[in-house]
Amino acid sequence: MARIVVVGSVAQDEVLTLRQPLRAGCHLDAAGQKLRLGGGGANTAIPLRHAGHHVILVASVGADAVADWLLARLQAEGIDVSAVARVAGDSTRSLVMVDPGGERTIVNLRRCREAGPPRRLSSLEADAVYVRTRDLDLAGLLTEAGTRSLVVAHVPPLEAGSRPAHVLVGSEPDLPPAFLADPWSAGRSIAGEGGRLVVVTRGPRGAEAFGASERVAAPAPAVAVVDSTAAGDVFAAGLVHALVLGRPTRAALETAVAWGATTVACAGLPSRETILRLL
Repeated sequence: MARIVVVGSVAQDEVLTLRQPLRAGCHLDAAGQKLRLGGGGANTAIPLRHAGHHVILVASVGADAVADWLLARLQAEGIDVSAVARVAGDSTRSLVMVDPGGERTIVNLRRCREAGPPRRLSSLEADAVYVRTRDLDLAGLLTEAGTRSLVVAHVPPLEAGSRPAHVLVGSEPDLPPAFLADPWSAGRSIAGEGGRLVVVTRGPRGAEAFGASERVAAPAPAVAVVDSTAAGDVFAAGLVHALVLGRPTRAALETAVAWGATTVACAGLPSRETILRLL
């Protein structure tokens, strides 16, 4: 399998399962509470590892006990944490509230950030690099990475030239009307001349991919929603998995949609056995 670098966050999520829908001004009851490994970087890295890839996570954790907890769980999942930096301060922590319909609301309690871009990225050999962060100062590193690896990046950010990448991935609710009106042109402005594909996820309506001469849609299967947390991250993992194996756009998009749809039917990330059934 492939060697894949994932750039993104790792967090300790406190998950509350609610008995009632989340509504402003109401008193709500929790049916359950637990701690869970989370963050966009971890949520993408783990399914890729389940699929058999060697996954290196580029992230930062703090100097607290939560950092030890995060690193231990990443290593237990088989993630290479040699590029995870420890910085002063607290690790990233979030409160995740999941309502009875499976919709999640995330409240960031702490954010762990490095002082500058993760320059160690330039020393990591990889078949593919996936970026799941809104930090804006990665353009130079991604331009360099793109000369030797497939680069897939999440948007936002939407600033011109901010994400030099071969493939961009964004969620419809996160994207402005001007982007959605012409995803290919808007994406090329962000990704630059090397941009080959722009993918827009549309939740229960599946996803669509836009290229210079192609437009491909993949519907999502109907599933019982348990927890929508990380569905977008696992969709991205499925997309990277398929693209790094050389699959064409339609097959890659169908793989990604299948991985994402499977995730919303799980309480947390899909298991290794579940991912293997999707391969």
